[in-house]
Amino acid sequence: STQFYKWLNHLMSLHVQTKPSNCSPDWETKVLEYFKEKLKDNEAASWVPSLNDVPVHYLKANSLVKFRCFIQDMFDPEFYMGVYETVDPSSKSKVLRSGKYKDVAECGHQVDLNTKNAVTLERQTFYCVPIPGESPWVKEISFSYSCSNPARVVPSTSYAPCRHKRSYEEDEDMETQPHKQKEQLGTTDIHGSGDPKRLETEAPSSLSNAASGCSSPLDLNFPLPGEKGPACLVKVYEEWELFKVNDILEVYGILSVDPVLSVISEDKDSSLVDPMDCTESVEEQRVHCPPASLVPRLHMLYAHRLQHNNPLLPPAASEGQSSSGFLNDVVSVRGELLGYLTHVLLGDALAAEYLILHLISTVYARRDVLPLGKFTLNLSGCPHNSTYTEQLYRVIQQLIPSSFRLGMSLHNMNNLRLVPRKDYTANRLLSGVLQLAPNTSLFLDETQLEQGQLDSTGVRNITALGNLISWQKVDYDFNYHQMEFPCNINVLIASEGKSLLPCDCHVRLQPQLAPPNLEQYISTIQVSLSPSLLNKFRIYLSLLRTLDYSISEEVTKAVEDDFVEMRKDDPQSISAEDLHRLLVVARLLSLSVGHTTLSRDRWMRAKHLETLRTNRTEQQKCVNGNEP
Repeated sequence: STQFYKWLNHLMSLHVQTKPSNCSPDWETKVLEYFKEKLKDNEAASWVPSLNDVPVHYLKANSLVKFRCFIQDMFDPEFYMGVYETVDPSSKSKVLRSGKYKDVAECGHQVDLNTKNAVTLERQTFYCVPIPGESPWVKEISFSYSCSNPARVVPSTSYAPCRHKRSYEEDEDMETQPHKQKEQLGTTDIHGSGDPKRLETEAPSSLSNAASGCSSPLDLNFPLPGEKGPACLVKVYEEWELFKVNDILEVYGILSVDPVLSVISEDKDSSLVDPMDCTESVEEQRVHCPPASLVPRLHMLYAHRLQHNNPLLPPAASEGQSSSGFLNDVVSVRGELLGYLTHVLLGDALAAEYLILHLISTVYARRDVLPLGKFTLNLSGCPHNSTYTEQLYRVIQQLIPSSFRLGMSLHNMNNLRLVPRKDYTANRLLSGVLQLAPNTSLFLDETQLEQGQLDSTGVRNITALGNLISWQKVDYDFNYHQMEFPCNINVLIASEGKSLLPCDCHVRLQPQLAPPNLEQYISTIQVSLSPSLLNKFRIYLSLLRTLDYSISEEVTKAVEDDFVEMRKDDPQSISAEDLHRLLVVARLLSLSVGHTTLSRDRWMRAKHLETLRTNRTEQQKCVNGNEP
């Protein structure tokens, strides 16, 4: 495998450096097809080092690497020298060279800028960051896979970059202490204290620079506070229209960390800057050409959009196929998960049922403006002024590949930038907390609400959260207009009373247990869970989101008849909205046991759960006027 990896890099280097005049016209197509075929082999792909796990200074320049990432922004297309001609000063001989997959021309010889053989081509640049809110266990498992990677042996001696700024690995010393990656990597509460010596690659603990017209050149534009990891400029040469902002990708490409790029970014000498970039402002040049030691370049050879970022999920699931072996065991796994969450929810089995349905929900289609499949859950009755919501979030974080907890305090609502905004000075999209990857779990902690006045920013943020929940969209701020970005984010609202935000389902928590020390109680439950069973839970929750679902005509007719029958005695007893929720609950109940179609039994089970839930809500309404 080591030889295969070396040979793959060597072949790539040969094709990139080959004289175009000596190649067949379709040599580039053949090279790309070759790499795509080889990288479809999962075993082959496992030998390619990952920027997510291996520090940049352990990798050789111009080597083949991969990056699991999130498209945070797309820059304007750029022109580059696809073919250029060099002249040997002594012999005056001329050689045609390819500029593809490179940032800097080979300057061993003089470049002839007046030759008629030069060809200018176009490429697109994606600004990519690690997947926002990716759980520590995902990073741990991915890191453990990369530990056996032969590329990660010793730092590269063939390339010694002159860094003007520290890279994220140097401060964290991740090559000797990988466990530090586990400490609150972007999934912490917004109130996390953080390290006062924040790294240059860490997102600001507060997004207070939202009001400024331009952003700091050291701001790597991570959507979530406290995020760490490499940002990367991904250069795309073909079919870039297939990708869009907020996609998560696995990119395979050629690593470019030429020190000249760092010099250009800090020294704006006219002899170093591309004449075609002279119309850019200084701020735009800093953002679009940051130091390579801080933001390496990756020239894409092949990339595919990821349905999920769960490293435990069988590869076939990413192709829309389910693991039949695991589905045979899905009922028993569901039973174990139900028991586990019942303990976490202080003995409330009904709330645990609905929490499972919420965790496997996903937007599977859209009908006009209506997103189908979403299931926002409001879990009220959470104790105020306690650490319970924080403990509950940590349990969910251990189960879900990507998540974030947002404390809805007055300070956060009035000061955070939730909605991304276009910065026209730097010509980039300033990220916001709601710029998240598909299937991210957003935990809204409403128990932190306090008395006070929302300012204009707070009102906009609350409105943005309401639109996200109701329509699964975020309206990005482009100053002169708003642009709608559809999303697929699971929202769980933990509150004391009924939430002030809309929701698809409201469950009042009824604890059956009252442990004297909540933190110790939850910690004991987590410790008692075996790692193998925990991994089964993780596979279960991710896999069921990928299953297709349908309802037969026979069951559809039975549901319609049942709806008419329920309204016969009291037309006000059930509305069209109630029917829609019943159908969503029935769908999720079916999927939760591995069934991809609705049965009569599951329909009756959904009706029973909804009756229990609404009865509980009505009982609470009589006690507390704050509940509906």
